[in-house]
Formats: sequence, C-alpha cells, structure tokens
Amino acid sequence: MPSSVPSFAELPGHCQRSAVHLELRDSYAATDRYEAWKRGERINWEHRESWWHPYDQLIADTVSRGVVIRRARVIFEPVSDYIRWEHYVTHANVTAGEEVRWLPRRLATAIALPGNDFWLFDDALLRVHHFSGDGGVVEDEITADAEAVKLCSAAFEAVWERATPHHRYQV
Repeated sequence: MPSSVPSFAELPGHCQRSAVHLELRDSYAATDRYEAWKRGERINWEHRESWWHPYDQLIADTVSRGVVIRRARVIFEPVSDYIRWEHYVTHANVTAGEEVRWLPRRLATAIALPGNDFWLFDDALLRVHHFSGDGGVVEDEITADAEAVKLCSAAFEAVWERATPHHRYQV
C-alpha cells in the first residue's frame, strides 16, 4: 500500500518561511557512519565531497530561498556516545545552513513536550516521526491539526529559548 505521507524532500521545497525540527531521543538506529565513528574514523571536513549528502544540499537550497531552518535537541547529560557522535556530525547541518541548539533535559522540566520528534513547516504542517524502542523509524505522520501544531510550535520555541547554540555546547 503506497504511503500518503509525502517524502521529506518534498516538504522543504514547498516551505516559504520556516522549518523547525525537535529531537527528543538520546539515540536512534545505528548507521554505518555512527559505527565508523565508534571505531575511531573521523570525517575530513575539508573535503566536502566526501561527506556532503543530498540532505545537506536540500537544506542549503531551502535556506538559499530565505527559509530559516532551526533544529533543537533535548538530551540527557552526561551525554550518550550517540549524542557525542551527533554533536560531531552536526558540523554538516550547520554548514548546510541549519541553526542548531542543545538543551539538557534537566532544563526542560517546565516545558510541555510532545511525545514524538517532529518537523514543523511554516507553523502549519507537522511531520511527526514515530520510532521503535531501538530508534528505528516505524512511520511518519503528516498533520495540520491546529492543536498539535500549537503544542509543537510552543514546545519548540520554549526549548529554543533555553537551549545553547551548537558552537557553544560542549559534549
């Protein structure tokens, strides 16, 4: 059965003003890149062609149209190895044009957080990520439900306000 959820690549292309992404997990399904990092392999950031992916280009193209893209991560401290790796590879996100911030979970107690990671496009359309316990994507859901949009927008802005910019957050 074909999915009625548009691919992620379609959504930034239709975005006019803003896209925000809230991440609430301390680990996601392991990737080859993460496993290589755990073995001590590092990216040569000076050779962009070796690490620049279609996602990075999609973000760069979207930002070049004037869309502001912000990502916030709520994390436990001390951080997990996965978060150490995520912090390391965030160089690619920032190079592509994303603004990224980190919020220790202990500072999020007074924030009403949604139960799932999400992207919010132009304060109107949510792409909600549903994960399995081991961090694999189970499915994505698209909704424009006004209450869900309001909760997610408020949660993101509250996290963003308290979070530390990527260049200042040390893992």
